[in-house]
Amino acid sequence: MFSKTCEYGLRAVIFIAQESKIDKKVGISTISEAIGSPQAFTAKVLQQLTKHKIVQSIKGPNGGFFIAEQNLKTIALSNIVEVLDGDNIYTACGLGLNQCNDKKPCPLHFKFIEIRNNLKVMLETTTLLELSLDENLVNYFLKN
Repeated sequence: MFSKTCEYGLRAVIFIAQESKIDKKVGISTISEAIGSPQAFTAKVLQQLTKHKIVQSIKGPNGGFFIAEQNLKTIALSNIVEVLDGDNIYTACGLGLNQCNDKKPCPLHFKFIEIRNNLKVMLETTTLLELSLDENLVNYFLKN
């Protein structure tokens, strides 16, 4: 459903949010290890997210990636998906057919509309703060 870039981006941002919640900045190697992503790829994804102000970074010995506390409350998963995958997830055909539309629907077209709408609502209403507080989610990432 999401591109690999988006999957890694979502994981990275959630991990950074959890660390930011306890006032920690994290480096690229820690992030890539925690989310199971190649370091160079993670760096590229985080560069995009930094450019769009989803995450911030500070260079130097006490630096790393972080998310400001006020941003944890306002950034929704939809913001991350939009930066990394665009709005294609809300508009594309469930079977990946280019010619699928309301006038010429694929076999899944009308069933997939409801799924896309539910996904959009979930992504728009789930904030980083909510996820950073989820104890079950914390256990999915490696901790140093």
